[in-house]
Amino acid sequence: MIKCISIASANDACVAMAEFISGSEEEFVRQMNERAKGLGMKETSFVNCCGLDVEGHMTSAYDIALMSRELIIKYPQIHDYCTIWMENITHTTAKGSTEFGLTNTNKLIKQYEYATGLKTGSTGLAKYCVSATAEKDGMELIAVVMAAPDYKIRFSDAATLLNYGFSKCRIYEDKNEDPLPTLPVKKGVEETVGVRYRAPFQYMSTDGSDLSGIQKSIELPEAVEAPVIQDGIAGRAVYTLNGKEIGSVDLLYSDSVDAAGYKDYLAKAFLFFIP
Repeated sequence: MIKCISIASANDACVAMAEFISGSEEEFVRQMNERAKGLGMKETSFVNCCGLDVEGHMTSAYDIALMSRELIIKYPQIHDYCTIWMENITHTTAKGSTEFGLTNTNKLIKQYEYATGLKTGSTGLAKYCVSATAEKDGMELIAVVMAAPDYKIRFSDAATLLNYGFSKCRIYEDKNEDPLPTLPVKKGVEETVGVRYRAPFQYMSTDGSDLSGIQKSIELPEAVEAPVIQDGIAGRAVYTLNGKEIGSVDLLYSDSVDAAGYKDYLAKAFLFFIP
């Protein structure tokens, strides 16, 4: 069913899947609209599950891009299906077996070397549409074309958009694996505490800027006072380009350090006098 939907836009398979998942197409469509709202698809209203023309069923190129991004990020295995060019399916019933062939409606799979999917669509009112995904040099882009006058133009326009994106977009990534200093702890049961990055850092430029000049600076206090809570924010790693801040990553305490009490100070004093 997934292959039929992904490769050949099988509307009957969409309805069958909707009924299997939610019990009815109506309930499935209700869930579709709820999910669309959660993704911020403000210009989308689903009336059916397959996209055929019906009053009130509408969306926008931006909303399709949002939906496509969510799909490829959360379920990247979709690429295993939507990049199949041709495949034969064997349909087995009590009456015997029959075979039918699927051919991908997304011709970019063959025409555009970086293509990774995603989905075509066409109706009398919507004309020819495509959400095209592509990957080059570790960067994934989505190009959405709607209302093209014919199927060839939708693919050429999508390829033009993707080429423009790859020519203009640049990605900078810092995995943040460099060691960070430990911080002195005042009035704590431990004298120091470690610090770690919350996450790697990524920045994308869409104007073709040279990102080789990005600089990172570490902002940490000279010392901290107990109690210290593990994963609390200790400071920031700040990234700048041409003197302008472009982003930051929180620096977190690696461990907790309790405040020292009377017994702790007494123990330290006792150890100080032991040779």
